[in-house]
Amino acid sequence: MYKAMITVRLKPSVLDPQGTAVKGSLHSLGYAEVEGVRIGKTMELWLNTTDEAEAGKRVDAMCQQLLANPVIEDYEYRLEKEA
Repeated sequence: MYKAMITVRLKPSVLDPQGTAVKGSLHSLGYAEVEGVRIGKTMELWLNTTDEAEAGKRVDAMCQQLLANPVIEDYEYRLEKEA
């Protein structure tokens, strides 16, 4: 069994209005040192397989097809073997 930790973020060239709003709110709270905020999402998936290479191929396919929008988002993942 493998656990996949997937992180999806907007590409640097894509505006992040949610990040801009959070940055403004942090400034309002007195955190003026915050220079930028980018919002993303993290997912955990458990795959019932013992083949790490196959797990990686499957996770990559899931990200391409559903979990990320490759036009505007980048993704990365790491696999952890579960006991």
